Amino acid sequence: MPIYDYRCNDCDKTFELLIRSSSVPVCPTCGSQQLEKLLSNPVARGQTANLISRARSQAAREGHFSNYKASERPRKGRS
Repeated sequence: MPIYDYRCNDCDKTFELLIRSSSVPVCPTCGSQQLEKLLSNPVARGQTANLISRARSQAAREGHFSNYKASERPRKGRS
C-alpha cells in the first residue's frame, strides 16, 4: 500500500495516509472526505547512502548495531 499526501479542503490540514486503492480516504482531523491528493516530495538522489551512514554511526555511538546486517556488525574479541 502506498503512502499519499493529502490536504483537507474543509480544515486545510495536510497529512499522509497509507491506504488501499479501493479505500476512500478521510481527514483524520475533521472526518471530511473533501481531500486533494498532493504530489509527494521525493528523496534527493544520493542522500540515502549518507542517511544510512549517519544512522549507523549514531547506532555505534549508542552501543547497538540493530540496523546493521550480521556481516557488517563488529566482531567481538575472543578471550
